[in-house]
Amino acid sequence: MSATEQTPSFEEAMERLETLVSQMESGSLSIEASLSSFEEGIRLTRQCQKILQDAEQKVQLLTEEKGEIIAKPFHENEADA
Repeated sequence: MSATEQTPSFEEAMERLETLVSQMESGSLSIEASLSSFEEGIRLTRQCQKILQDAEQKVQLLTEEKGEIIAKPFHENEADA
């Protein structure tokens, strides 16, 4: 992605990942196209992970208890999921 292109939103990145996976699973891509798609998929996966990490940090910062903002683990309320 060039510097002039905008970073895709989480939803756009996930949609593109789904498209890439479908194309690679179809077996219709050349080895070069498959490698290129794989590289793009890795980049998109890293972008999605970054977006999720940022969202998790925001949740931690916005968790309020007794009038004070305190950091809590994102998955604190999940029972042994």
